[in-house]
Amino acid sequence: MQFDWSSRVVPVTVAVLLAGCGGGGPTSSDDDTGNDPPVDTVALTVQLGEMLFMDESLSEPAGQSCATCHDPGHAFADPDVSDQNPVSEGVVAGRFGNRNAPTATYAALIPDFEYDGATGRYRGGQFLDGRAVDLKEQAKGPFLNELEMANTDEAMVVEKLRAAPYAEMFEQIWGAGALDDVAVAYDHMAEAIAAFEETELFMPFTSKYDYCADDNFSCFTEQEKRGLDLFRGKGLCTECHIEDNGLFTDFTYRNIGVPPNPNNPYYAEEPDFIDVGLEANPMLTVDADRQKGKFRVPTLRNVAVTAPYMHNGVMQTLAQVVNFYNRRDQGCYGSQVPLVDCWPDPEVAENMETGNMGDLLLSAQEEADLVAFLETLTDGYQPMP
Repeated sequence: MQFDWSSRVVPVTVAVLLAGCGGGGPTSSDDDTGNDPPVDTVALTVQLGEMLFMDESLSEPAGQSCATCHDPGHAFADPDVSDQNPVSEGVVAGRFGNRNAPTATYAALIPDFEYDGATGRYRGGQFLDGRAVDLKEQAKGPFLNELEMANTDEAMVVEKLRAAPYAEMFEQIWGAGALDDVAVAYDHMAEAIAAFEETELFMPFTSKYDYCADDNFSCFTEQEKRGLDLFRGKGLCTECHIEDNGLFTDFTYRNIGVPPNPNNPYYAEEPDFIDVGLEANPMLTVDADRQKGKFRVPTLRNVAVTAPYMHNGVMQTLAQVVNFYNRRDQGCYGSQVPLVDCWPDPEVAENMETGNMGDLLLSAQEEADLVAFLETLTDGYQPMP
């Protein structure tokens, strides 16, 4: 691995995690002294977090878990979104969120939400608008969102935790009465989910990019090498998707002029909906009027397998994404079909990025080369023997 995030990644193997998935918490047995062995609360918290992440009984009605929209087999993104339904459906049939669910991979490495006075930009935070300061706070949100897991309040969730087969694990980790107080119990739940998301299962750093980086990318194809050169140079990608931290994001917020998505089913609930992004974040302290339309720059790791793209899922392929960055400002004319032949006006025109994108003068071959490079960022690469 080229980039050392080891201090932020919990080195718990998948085998250890899955050992706790059989129902209730692990049982203690007496050691040679007749005393119970000490409980490894770190490992136990991770195991509990996985159970909570996978538990479909914690929604109202039952049927949706964190993993429903962040599937471990799909780079922790939603496998069920499509061109016609580009955002996730909640547990209540026919009700959809208003944003494309991002991948949860590498989310634990996003810094806490803050305003950087030196750059005049907000950075970090969870959700695409940063409204949760950190991963623990993010974990609390979906359970109470009426468009997601749809519980009415924390008490409803905690009542389900008390009845769960893993309820005793809360007391093993946090002591007797860990589920008695609703607010405290809800906080414990979020802490456990965050602990699970801090494991190497979410942050494996096993892409072809990682494998080839130690040998100066000699194992890249010629097209992938050209794409990397474009990424670092003419494509201006590293202006926001910085490479030196290994996450391909600077965690800042930008309005890149994404057009509205006419296929977003949320318009059925709110026909005049405009997603203002960061502007709606209640934690803004300065320059709120300059944040409209901005969303956090996402990681590009696993980007090839986590379509659709952009906050509203308006783009279905990486080829479209690269073409948008290249040709956004050329507009639509005559018989051109918006979103097919050209790029229509942005959903929010204020505060739009203009210097780093929009008319990059890339050729069709260069666009294809960039896509080839982006495909090297998918985890799980297995080199040929």
